[in-house]
Amino acid sequence: KKYDGEYLVRNGEYQVVEGDDNFPRLVIIKFPTYERALEWYHSDEYKPVKDIRLQNSEGSNIIIKGI
Repeated sequence: KKYDGEYLVRNGEYQVVEGDDNFPRLVIIKFPTYERALEWYHSDEYKPVKDIRLQNSEGSNIIIKGI
């Protein structure tokens, strides 16, 4: 809430119709700006969650500007 993020996708049913399935779990969060997303990712509030995620899973976290 503090960083104005909004979940758009938290997995769900999907079908890969071309290419490889490199992302078995998808989470898409929309932020009002690219800078706000980076602020959230590097925040003290997200750090404990990020540490748990990094210690217990493999994956990618991509922040994209302009979408």
